[in-house]
Amino acid sequence: MDIVEIIIGFIALLMTARIFLERSRARKLLYLCCLSFCISALIALYVDSPMGGIVAITYFICSTISSNAIAYTIEQTKHIE
Repeated sequence: MDIVEIIIGFIALLMTARIFLERSRARKLLYLCCLSFCISALIALYVDSPMGGIVAITYFICSTISSNAIAYTIEQTKHIE
C-alpha cells in the first residue's frame, strides 16, 4: 500500500467514526460527504485499470450529486429550525 492510500483510508475511518459520534444531523451529512469522496479516491488509487478509472469517475459523479443533495438538505433544515 502506498502512503497516500493509507492516509485517505485513515481519513475515511475517521469520518466514519465522526458520523456515529456526532449529534448534529447537518454535521453528520458533511462527514458523510467527505467519506464518499474518500471512497472514490481509494477506488481510483487502488484499481489500476481503465475499468477502475471508469468506476471511480462514476462513483465521483454520484457522490457529487449526493453532496448537492446534502447541501440542499442542510439549507432546508436551516429554514425549519
